[in-house]
Amino acid sequence: MLAKSYEKAFDDKEWVFEIKWDGYRAIADLSQDAPLFYSRNGISFLSKFGKIAEDFSTQKYKMILDGEIVAYDHNGRPNFQLLQQIGDTPDPALVYQVCDLLWLNGHSTEELPLLQRKELLKEALTETDVIQYCDHIPEKGTAFFEQMKKMKLEGMIAKKADSRYIENHRTSDWLKIKFNNTDEAIICGFTEPRGSRKSFGALILGKFINGRLTYCGHTGTGFTNESLKQLYQQLQKLIIKTSPFEIIPKTNMPVTWTKPELVCEIKYSEITRDGIYRHPVFVALREDKEPEEISDAENKTDKNTKHQKVMKAKTSSETTENSEKEKEITLNKHKVKLTNQDKIYFPKDGITKGDVVAYYQSVASYILPYLKNRPLSLNRFPNGIEEQGFYQKDAGDSIPEWIKTTQVYSESNDKYIDYIYCNDKATLAYLNNLGCIDLNPWNSSLPDLEHPDYLVLDLDPSKKNTFDDVIETALQVHEVLESVKVKGYCKTSGSTGIHVYIPMGGKYNFDQVKDFAHILMKQVNEKLPKITTLERSLQKRDDKKIYLDYLQNRTGQTLASAYSIRPKEGASVSMPLEWDELKTGLKPIDFNIHNALDRIKGKGDLFKPVLGKGIDMMKALELLQS
Repeated sequence: MLAKSYEKAFDDKEWVFEIKWDGYRAIADLSQDAPLFYSRNGISFLSKFGKIAEDFSTQKYKMILDGEIVAYDHNGRPNFQLLQQIGDTPDPALVYQVCDLLWLNGHSTEELPLLQRKELLKEALTETDVIQYCDHIPEKGTAFFEQMKKMKLEGMIAKKADSRYIENHRTSDWLKIKFNNTDEAIICGFTEPRGSRKSFGALILGKFINGRLTYCGHTGTGFTNESLKQLYQQLQKLIIKTSPFEIIPKTNMPVTWTKPELVCEIKYSEITRDGIYRHPVFVALREDKEPEEISDAENKTDKNTKHQKVMKAKTSSETTENSEKEKEITLNKHKVKLTNQDKIYFPKDGITKGDVVAYYQSVASYILPYLKNRPLSLNRFPNGIEEQGFYQKDAGDSIPEWIKTTQVYSESNDKYIDYIYCNDKATLAYLNNLGCIDLNPWNSSLPDLEHPDYLVLDLDPSKKNTFDDVIETALQVHEVLESVKVKGYCKTSGSTGIHVYIPMGGKYNFDQVKDFAHILMKQVNEKLPKITTLERSLQKRDDKKIYLDYLQNRTGQTLASAYSIRPKEGASVSMPLEWDELKTGLKPIDFNIHNALDRIKGKGDLFKPVLGKGIDMMKALELLQS
């Protein structure tokens, strides 16, 4: 979650205030046996900050943490340059300041209010010399800000006490308030040196404004002889023949243009009306930030809280490939811009973004009935399945006007969420272009979101279960359903499990459907107690058993749609099956992006009855009790 810039400190009972650390933002994923430790743009910190990573073994709980890696100077103040010189500085004073908790013992905590997350974090975190809990003070932001100023720190972060954690979004629920005018800019070139200066004279700076790379000044100060030399060597590898700017700026000295890939931090006195930095001073390179992040959106405190992904500037060498990378197509009378179509989404399989878009268009007539009028949870992987993905529910402000949305009140967030729903090929292509590899619809549909169209039984195996165990469990579900004269329809999840759907026809509310699902799962558990469990808590659950998840039948819960690609190696597809296909040896990867369409054409839409007339639940309950 990202913070917006804000001009001045304030007092407010509904806000808390933290130190703004001058370091690297870092996520520590301790949910598995092997820890992950990485920056906002996915760079691993495990080896670079091994001193911190070693202490992850002291943590007692499975957690995902958010914090900042800080290097302290001899005066005990955070010093960003020391972080960059980590290999050259003997035994620097490093601390991972942990400020948030995203996941704990099998459950996401992102929907909890901030103060509840921090209470859990304080209890769960084992503090060491290099892993510390980042505390906060409530309400008194003005006095806290003055104290930070006396201590010569960078500033403070203000957070709404009840704010939820929204990944990859810059929202006005979190604000950063700094003493100095600092900013990040993209290095787009360098000028020739003058006099006795070596390497280069000044860096040409840019940032994205309204999606276009725009010149915002140049800086020739703030360098040491060593930093000049090192940066010059890095820039040599990025040299291009023509300017990356559409509007080429005028400069006093000849310029060597570079690909806009390096981000630096600068200090400046003010920004002119035309967006140019006055007296910018180079501070450091920011390896933890991507050029796409450096836009005017960060410094706006307007209503636009949606994380906007902007394209990288096109260099001249890329322009020749433009027809393959980007194109505009017309679907359902709407123009859809498709970008970076040759971007690799599945690295081990060589499957591109364009392949994903093409697959969904090819199966559109089959998948759209399962998406139509259903709020969607968007599972986005804009940089491919091996990079960090994120879920997005709120459509935000920058979607095309023809995209259909519906407002749904969220009690946990205490606000309305603008959900996208997908009724046509144009919307499908737009969502895939955002990086939606799988599509996750609600169980209910407009206009009546209170009554689900179907019930879902989710068979969720542990890592120690085989897919044959899942098949055995699915067949037991089938037996239970047949005993009460209910027809169920199964599909692979596309990952490790199986989903069984029962048509409900919108005749019952979510609580009634969930309770019925619970009764059915109890029957299955009684038949297969050795390999199944109804225990929801990961801590208490036997790690050799399949979790019989009936709680997917709650308002707002989502699962990958039938015919949806999953973000897994091999690009498996969630595929409806006939019951007699559930045999030992079947594998989820048997159905994938390459063969799914042929199978669907051959078998037809096996899932069609799921959207048909619902069962008589009362009759089924009577048969269960007889």
